[in-house]
Amino acid sequence: MADDSNATHEIKTHTQTFNGFVSMMTWGTVACFAVGALVVVLIAK
Repeated sequence: MADDSNATHEIKTHTQTFNGFVSMMTWGTVACFAVGALVVVLIAK
């Protein structure tokens, strides 16, 4: 039978990488929205 411990470790590593990517994209979206809102406010003045 195949060695499942290595596969489990790989899945855990990939899950951590994916969660880090999602977190980075979330904060990037918030930052882009904030910069966009600031630009709109500055243009409106």
